Amino acid sequence: MSTETFAGGKVWFVGAGPGDPELITVKGRRLVESADAILYAGSLVSEAALRWAKAGCTIADSKDMTLEQIGEWLIREARRNPIVVRLQTGDPSLYGALIEMVRPLDEAGVEVGVVPGVSSAMASAAAAVESLTLPEVTQTVILTRVEGRTPMPEGESLRELARHRCTLCLFLSITLLREVRQTLLDAGWSDEAPVLVVHKASWPGEEKIVRGTLADIRERCKAERITSQAMIIVSPALGARQWPAIRRSKLYDAGFSHRFRHADKTA
Repeated sequence: MSTETFAGGKVWFVGAGPGDPELITVKGRRLVESADAILYAGSLVSEAALRWAKAGCTIADSKDMTLEQIGEWLIREARRNPIVVRLQTGDPSLYGALIEMVRPLDEAGVEVGVVPGVSSAMASAAAAVESLTLPEVTQTVILTRVEGRTPMPEGESLRELARHRCTLCLFLSITLLREVRQTLLDAGWSDEAPVLVVHKASWPGEEKIVRGTLADIRERCKAERITSQAMIIVSPALGARQWPAIRRSKLYDAGFSHRFRHADKTA
């Protein structure tokens, strides 16, 4: 394509999903297949996700790049290629530094698109066959993290969020399980509250599922040598598969009417 007719390409931020390359969306895979240049987050995205890249595609790993270097690479490639893909772990809108990367592209006049991906929170629940919501138990899911080097905004401390006693999905916090336990206890949770930790959810041959309670989950994770890339789920709905009985959803209740079905009055 000549420079006289090519005005510049588009940078697509594509969610690669949690690890299993088959969990990328159909649209995401098609963009990887057609991309002229791909910048992937090598420390988090399995290289298997690049299996669909075409011959001659320029591929680079961003694990040792700064934000400025990432922006420069994307802008440079977009100025000479129609389709550029930034392949990110999970979903680009969750802890993916999306806006930090998009702003330089906006300033450079580069068109941007985003393709969502499967989050590790959802993949972890799927791996353990758990539901993040359950009728009359919890209907709310909070996606958050424990404060570390990145401070939490006012009103978003884990203690404040945990007081809702709903499902908590904790990203980027596996090395802070001691703090998680104490904070939830301070917020009114019991030491016997069930906890689920999934390391590398959906990664073929690398996934680990650890179950425990607030009291013992840290030791269980230490025994499994889990120190990174893990989702922590604390929820009153955990383990419902083994409960003697649960409240059933109204949607499938024979005695409940909706626009597709009339209630059975004898139910």
